[in-house]
Amino acid sequence: MPSLNRREFLVTSGSCAAHLALAAAVAPRWLRDAWAAMPRGPVVATEPFGRLEQVAEGVWALVSTPLNHDNTTVSNGGIVVGRNAVLAIEGFQTPRGAEWLAGQARALTGRWPTHVIVTHYHSDHSNGVAGYFTGGHHAELRATAITRDEAIARNKPADPDRTAALNDAVLLSPTDEADFDLGGRSVHLMPHLGHTDSDTAIEVGDASVLFCGDLFWNAMFPNYVDALPGKLAASVRALRTRAPKTYVPGHGNVGTPADFERYIAMIDDVERAARAAHAAGTPAADAAAAYTIPASTGHWILFGPTFVPRAFQAWYRELDASR
Repeated sequence: MPSLNRREFLVTSGSCAAHLALAAAVAPRWLRDAWAAMPRGPVVATEPFGRLEQVAEGVWALVSTPLNHDNTTVSNGGIVVGRNAVLAIEGFQTPRGAEWLAGQARALTGRWPTHVIVTHYHSDHSNGVAGYFTGGHHAELRATAITRDEAIARNKPADPDRTAALNDAVLLSPTDEADFDLGGRSVHLMPHLGHTDSDTAIEVGDASVLFCGDLFWNAMFPNYVDALPGKLAASVRALRTRAPKTYVPGHGNVGTPADFERYIAMIDDVERAARAAHAAGTPAADAAAAYTIPASTGHWILFGPTFVPRAFQAWYRELDASR
């Protein structure tokens, strides 16, 4: 990998939250400023950890900016409002992050979130769910059983409030799509897998907005730590068939269809390279070390030297299992 420059930014990394936290420690000013200066819609609130921007009528996206050295939220999320319900998307890294988004929902709509959906178990999306239950407030939490169980069993540090909130979750189907009526507005819930073994995307059809969770990373090389790469590719393509105008990624700025297409081109190229190297008998580590993201797919932030090797290792596991 080349040294630090405007095309690639490398740090030692672990989970999604960990690698972004470490990245923040050495992120160049140009990168922090660029990330903070690319809203797609009117910005209604700004904090060191992120900004809340309106992406459609009654729909807001929280774009986290953890390179600013604040890990309150880490992942992206959002608010969707209907006549009868207010939906918050994601539980974030800390309860303070969830409580902040809930407070913004109340400021914008007059109501605390009535419902919360967590897209997958990773800590930066689920560890802060207890924040929605502070101050006597209550929100109905929804997640798949896999997301609930893995967030309780695997996420650290242990938190009894988080566990209690997750144990009370209304369970989403891990296989069947469903519509959820907010009153005059229906959101479409789409279970997928690929980034983890249970991911949920949320479509606001009347606004043409799709909240992708970590099935989409905008201009950031994704974390394959739990990935099922063949399933990931299929899930990403399934999201593309919905043809939204606006994609809210799990990390990075709110995206356009063009941003989503270049993400597909990048993960397709990783697959091509991994399959070719695997067929040639090249060790995964050597194949990853030799790999370069095509310039035709644009600029990609790489947060750690482990990220490309992880992608190749995930593909090798899948290819080995298919023999």
